[in-house]
Amino acid sequence: MMGRMMGIDYGTKKTGIAVTDPLQIIVNPLETVETKTLFEFLTDYFEKEEVDKVIVGEPFMADGFTPAQHHKAVMRFVDQFRKKFPDCEVDLSDETYSSRHAREIINRSVSSRKKRRNKLLVDKISATLILQQYLNHI
Repeated sequence: MMGRMMGIDYGTKKTGIAVTDPLQIIVNPLETVETKTLFEFLTDYFEKEEVDKVIVGEPFMADGFTPAQHHKAVMRFVDQFRKKFPDCEVDLSDETYSSRHAREIINRSVSSRKKRRNKLLVDKISATLILQQYLNHI
């Protein structure tokens, strides 16, 4: 039995999380958590579920090469993650346009205007897109 893969769309205030099924075929949005409680959430989740690999969205500017403004914060998170969970493999995946694509998906599929404006939904859908893109390219 394989473990799940997890996608993380790290933000300075909120972080979106998505996971695959144990066979690593289907990606689903899991949660949006306050970033200050992210390690607590991850610790609890890893105690309940086996996760083989975590994919963190790496932010770049539109050119795909220039690191975005919060790139350093994401890399600090990745370093902390590797220290706290040394047995869990971590990989990075370009997250350029993931939030924009998430908003487009939400606008097309969610009928309620109030729900469409929910930033928490955007974060976990962004994490889903990051993880799905990674799976499509391995």
